[in-house]
Amino acid sequence: MSNFNMKDIVNLSQNRWFVFQGSEIYGGLANSWDYGPYGSLLKENIKNLWIKEFVQKRSDMMLQDSAILMNPQVWVASGHVGWFSDPLIDDKNTKERFRADKLLEDLIEKSVDSGLYLHDKYGVTNLIPESWSLEKQTEVMRWEWVKNPNTWVAGDWTDAKKFNLMFRTSQWVTDDSSATIYLRPETAQGIFVNFANILRSSRRKIPFGVAQVGKAFRNEITPGNFIFRTREFEQMEIEYFCEPGTDLAEHARWKQDCMNFLTNKIGIRPESLKFRDHDADELSHYSNATTDIEFKFPFGWWELWGIADRTDFDLKAHMSESKQDLSYFDPVNNKKYIPYVIEPSVWLTRLFLATLIDAYTIEEKDEETRTYLKLDPKVAPIKVWVLPVVKKISDIAKPIYDQLTEDFVCEYDDVWSVGKRYARFDEIGTPFCVTIDSNNYDEWKVTVRYRDSMEQELVEISKLNEFLREKLR
Repeated sequence: MSNFNMKDIVNLSQNRWFVFQGSEIYGGLANSWDYGPYGSLLKENIKNLWIKEFVQKRSDMMLQDSAILMNPQVWVASGHVGWFSDPLIDDKNTKERFRADKLLEDLIEKSVDSGLYLHDKYGVTNLIPESWSLEKQTEVMRWEWVKNPNTWVAGDWTDAKKFNLMFRTSQWVTDDSSATIYLRPETAQGIFVNFANILRSSRRKIPFGVAQVGKAFRNEITPGNFIFRTREFEQMEIEYFCEPGTDLAEHARWKQDCMNFLTNKIGIRPESLKFRDHDADELSHYSNATTDIEFKFPFGWWELWGIADRTDFDLKAHMSESKQDLSYFDPVNNKKYIPYVIEPSVWLTRLFLATLIDAYTIEEKDEETRTYLKLDPKVAPIKVWVLPVVKKISDIAKPIYDQLTEDFVCEYDDVWSVGKRYARFDEIGTPFCVTIDSNNYDEWKVTVRYRDSMEQELVEISKLNEFLREKLR
């Protein structure tokens, strides 16, 4: 990753049609983002590659698409109604609200020997404020004079309290508590509640997995860092059902599969990624093991992909609440059990951001600076850009464009100089440009230019599609 900051990524995203401010002509809506023509294609390419690798190419995987609106008892059983919350704290001076654990994380990061100091003074056993009690978070916020990040003045902090992150809405024509339903905060529960249907219709034998891609919604207290943390996002989740006792081995395999996908398929550099295993006192109450794959964002190392061993918590919870049997009968060993579940979960929108950041390249050569997106061709939004050297030969260039669009997402451009057009295509991440000039065309050839090396190669028009297909494998 070159030396740049988030402002550079935001500027490129908005200038090159990747991501726009939502409802911009009305002044926007905080933390609302629209994906433009190139952003939409990049996001779809990442999603389709994920489906190909984890569903199409695996005999033990299936795909489903569950509803966003579900029976509210689903969220009671899963614990989201009672426990899906963040610690909220108010600054009485400014009336602003913040996540207490995030302010405390910033305090710890900036402190020297903070672990020993906080242990001796407050009795905390770890440096993960999210796992502290609300009372302990409040105590440290006040006695350490934690500053309001917007004013840089020590806040007059209220007691920290839990804030439920689910968006509520109403069904039917009434607006009372009996009509309350929720926008789903995750896609996973749609898989769990369909477990019996999946078993009955697919006749799969354990181990097997169910994958899903879809929108989820969380009323985040402090969203930010562009599209890193948003209230509306897309998740790509897998629930992989296995026999109890085999779960830790399956968890280890999924860790590696997810890392391999990021490096070998998306093309993210290994040095931009690392595993972080959760400590015992950090684990969720239902988890045997959880590992985050973290990515080095310009604002630090943060979670990109979580791989959790959820044990049998969810299926048991839904069995208890619904009174339906969600167990599995193993015909080979003639026994019945509730499966354990491994959950690899990644925000598609966050992976989109990480892909942009890792591809953003600033190259200096011969006293000239070139900025481009070094995207893997498999995820690049536009695969081939077709450009005639001059506009007046569009009559011979457009048939070549038509030929290529049979196999690739292409664009055609005959405005400005060739050099300026190359620079624009590089910044969008297009791996190949096909340039047409009259002399080469008379020999039934065109020039293929490579984005990364800027080298050029003559290719016969009749073999052009096949040539590019090989390059894009």
